[in-house]
Amino acid sequence: MIRHTTPILEPGLIYGRKELLLHADFPSELEAVRSQLNGEFEVTYSSPALRCTELAKALSPTFLTDYRLQELDFGEWEGKTWDTVDQHALQAWMDDYVNVCTPGGESMMQMYARVREFWTELGQLRYRKVGIVTHAGVIRLILSIVNQIELTSIFDIKIAYGEVMTVRING
Repeated sequence: MIRHTTPILEPGLIYGRKELLLHADFPSELEAVRSQLNGEFEVTYSSPALRCTELAKALSPTFLTDYRLQELDFGEWEGKTWDTVDQHALQAWMDDYVNVCTPGGESMMQMYARVREFWTELGQLRYRKVGIVTHAGVIRLILSIVNQIELTSIFDIKIAYGEVMTVRING
């Protein structure tokens, strides 16, 4: 699993599904990602977000996009900053982001359901080596599935831009 490289964004921006351009350091970050990979993938999947597809295309020109690999949908909050959204709604979401939807968006549980569906289908395809270019939220959810981590604890998993995380599944 590979998190997209550094996007251009302002501090505090809410950008789950918002399209963002990649930072000018993309070429060097791409080389850093490549240095962490061990050979070619049989198949590469990517979130449809530009910040993911640019990396996926550089790693594997024949990548496939899958909507289930998108980051959390923040709905009406997309493109705003944390200090400009309704603070009562923000607190309600922060108190129970697993079950509470952002206004016009989705909850972590809804995101988990689509990521789990993708992961289950992928397991049935029997590839030996798969690349997944996606977002920190999706990677955290896959790790929560594989390692049986409670959704309330997934933000304890830190994932840097351009970080590669390997999951080995036996059987």
